[in-house]
Amino acid sequence: MLDVVAVVLAAVACALAALALRRTTTRTAGADVEALPEDVHGLRQEVAALKAENRDALRHLSVVRYDAFGDVGGHLSWSLAVLDDAGHGVVLTSIHGRSEARTYAKSVSSWTCEQQLSPEEEEAIEHARP
Repeated sequence: MLDVVAVVLAAVACALAALALRRTTTRTAGADVEALPEDVHGLRQEVAALKAENRDALRHLSVVRYDAFGDVGGHLSWSLAVLDDAGHGVVLTSIHGRSEARTYAKSVSSWTCEQQLSPEEEEAIEHARP
């Protein structure tokens, strides 16, 4: 059961690392500190460019832990929302029972999902919203 949670979290970590690596490799390799603008207008343009680049980052996270079944305690079930500024991303859910755990992934677009969401998944999305 914990192995499934570890695999899911490892997959999320790998996806985030791949996004970060992709973004760092797209920057020019020859750019160094001397190439930075010295005036306020140039710095404002740099900040605006960084903000625009950051919009697609999956940086809004929320975890909701709960008991999915009355006979299983410890809040071992969970829903994890991982979203960008526009509300695009994924909700991962792991339902823990006495003899098994099941994991689900649902795509989120503009803070909503085409598939039916559980109350815990909706709560995770709402808590991830800035």
